[in-house]
Amino acid sequence: MTEDQILAEISKAITQIMSDKGLPAPTVTADTELLGGELPIDSLDLAMLVREMEERVGFDPFQDGFIDFRTAGEMAKLYVK
Repeated sequence: MTEDQILAEISKAITQIMSDKGLPAPTVTADTELLGGELPIDSLDLAMLVREMEERVGFDPFQDGFIDFRTAGEMAKLYVK
């Protein structure tokens, strides 16, 4: 998958998380901050996002430990092989 395709999958996963919380779907761009930004997600939501992305992409870039990222674009780059 390309970085843009992965970013689209991140956006879909965030939309699902927001829907499950009864919140409207946000617009997610590469510059969208995942924690501490405008998105109403917390650390549990972020953990769910990481798990969902592992299922969608087929691997876990965090298997050897946590890698720091702040934005959706930075997260997408972690999943590009």
